[in-house]
Amino acid sequence: MVGNPALEAFVAHLGDEFVLGQVLICSVGAGFELRHAEDRDARDLKDLTDLRTIAQTTEAGAFRPLKSAPNLRRGWRAELRDAEELGLALNYLYPGAVADWFAVRSGNPPVTNYREFTARQTGMYRITAMLSDERTADATRACCDRKFCLKQRLWVVPGLAPDDPAAKSAIPCLEPCAIMLEFARKVMRMEQEQKQTVNLSQAELETLIAALGSLALLGGPASPRASSAEVKEADFTDPLNPRRVELLLNRLKSGMLSEK
Repeated sequence: MVGNPALEAFVAHLGDEFVLGQVLICSVGAGFELRHAEDRDARDLKDLTDLRTIAQTTEAGAFRPLKSAPNLRRGWRAELRDAEELGLALNYLYPGAVADWFAVRSGNPPVTNYREFTARQTGMYRITAMLSDERTADATRACCDRKFCLKQRLWVVPGLAPDDPAAKSAIPCLEPCAIMLEFARKVMRMEQEQKQTVNLSQAELETLIAALGSLALLGGPASPRASSAEVKEADFTDPLNPRRVELLLNRLKSGMLSEK
């Protein structure tokens, strides 16, 4: 066994099978076999180094800026000789996941508070500290939805509970990622724009919410539409960006509930 406490603890926890994100890990003698969790019968054998390439793009060939997005390619399997190769493979597929998993189980993990994190930002990201608690919670809810990220958010947002473990994966998230930071910047910019008033009847509002809900289902990172060049996951200037759609949909739903 390699001298890596985090990997040692992870291997001891695996048992015969364990799912990390979208990867099924099976113990096979002293080694391991990996494949997509929905591909138990996959036979396309890949080398260890191929996993880095697999993690980079979607089925359609679009770049994956977030490795924890639920759009990992299917149709492959990898045979690993030992725990050291397992550690390398998982770091290709989910960088830092094993170390963060271990940190959470070791007690006192380095969980970040959104306010503390954004207070340290400089340059164009200083604006993220200006988001109100309510809008920070809105942005986090939309950006970190299971449709977009499988990590279990543990970092602290005022007024918003951490992710339910049952709704996410075993991979913890200890601080806002670059995509969340960029999304928060865009949300703050949108907050600074002049607001428009649109008069809608109840039926019209219901239609708008239904339309956005349908668009949200089509626009998740695992969908064919989002996997094409038509929508880039981290391009928040695009009005059809799935996280922007999710944000508006959540706000409209919240407004309807508050009026009842």
